[in-house]
Amino acid sequence: MSAPSLGRALRALREASGLTGDTVARRASMSAGKLSKIENEKVRPSVQDVDLILTALRVSEEAKDEFIATARAEATEATAWRLLRRMGPWKHQNTIKAIEASTSVLRLFQGQLIPGLLQTPEYMTAVFGLPPALPDETRARTVAARVERQAVLYGTGRSFRFLICEHVLRWLISEPTVMALQLDRLVSVSRLPQVSLGIVPIGSRMPDFPMTCFSLHDDRLVIVETFHSEITTTDPKDVQLYADTFDRFSEVALYGDPMRTLIEHVRDELLRQQESH
Repeated sequence: MSAPSLGRALRALREASGLTGDTVARRASMSAGKLSKIENEKVRPSVQDVDLILTALRVSEEAKDEFIATARAEATEATAWRLLRRMGPWKHQNTIKAIEASTSVLRLFQGQLIPGLLQTPEYMTAVFGLPPALPDETRARTVAARVERQAVLYGTGRSFRFLICEHVLRWLISEPTVMALQLDRLVSVSRLPQVSLGIVPIGSRMPDFPMTCFSLHDDRLVIVETFHSEITTTDPKDVQLYADTFDRFSEVALYGDPMRTLIEHVRDELLRQQESH
């Protein structure tokens, strides 16, 4: 399958399935207009787009592999944050929600912020208020979409492995009380049977340094965040690199009661800081 025929092939696959464009677009968390542009080759689909469309069509793994292999012709793709803002950041939350819904094992490493799936609404509001701050209405819609994503944590058949660097717990993007409530949320979620939460402590010898935050979706897809863009790669060598990086940090992380003790210690420090002001 050549790259220029990818859109037409996706359209033929949809038509063979008997599903309408509206149905597939809704399942894939994209607009019907975007799907139409992909099928008519007015827009080149990203790896994420192809994966979501194929999942919506419920194709066999063999067929999926062939289409994904074609999309890997440009396996590493970057989407600038300014473009995501222009399209509507709440729509991007819906795209990520669809990807998470099709992921059996999610591994997420964070050295900058609390992971979105674990954030409180107050913390989210502070995040989306950082420069360049979202307008109030856009911020509210984006927060609501991110909160909706969190329902995936309470389903069955999936597992979540989170790694968070200790300095993230102390990173004051809002007043200490908001941060303290956020840390309570971490302790609570860490007790869910499908969730593994590790904190990478400051005082340990590190196997690497946290250049970026990233999420691994099974062994098929990595999403990396930088200051200017979100980067998606499905190249097997890249995926393995991030999997190995995750494993190295996992080996020095704290889990269970030691992890919760550390979080509660930081929370208490934040509350004392608030009281002193």
